[in-house]
Amino acid sequence: MPIRFASKDDCAAIAEIYNHAVLHTAAIWNDQTVDVDNRIAWYEARQFLGYPVLVSEENDTVTGYASFGDWRNFEGFRHTVEHSVYVHPEHQGKGLGRALLSRLIDEARACGKHVMVAGIESQNLASLHLHETLGFKTTAHMPQVGTKFGRWLDLTFMQLQLDDRLDPDGHR
Repeated sequence: MPIRFASKDDCAAIAEIYNHAVLHTAAIWNDQTVDVDNRIAWYEARQFLGYPVLVSEENDTVTGYASFGDWRNFEGFRHTVEHSVYVHPEHQGKGLGRALLSRLIDEARACGKHVMVAGIESQNLASLHLHETLGFKTTAHMPQVGTKFGRWLDLTFMQLQLDDRLDPDGHR
């Protein structure tokens, strides 16, 4: 399952995968779908920050994507990122999520990040399990902080420490 860095040409496929998640899952807590221009702007913002956008492919078709961005927009959080991983519904259950997230973890380490955060809808047991098997630890459970499909949603935060630095200057 090839994984590569995305290009602008992949943004239509990324938008399709994103929109499916918006319309059919509680993984994305938005009600509105996006167009290709929105995903191009998102892609360009990631590129500007030096953050990767990865895609998985099968027979020249994008089957999933992954990226990370700043966790919070304050300087004190500059070593922490929050990630997103989405797989096209026809390609779920094939290990693509694990492959994308594993590669994304490597990319975060290469960028010098210290912690990767995952915000997961608490009933998404498959995602919670995947993150746990990759070493993420649950750090918070926030009941009823979101809503979608006419119901309250709980949010589970998980995090992975990416390195063993004792301080932000890189001392071990």
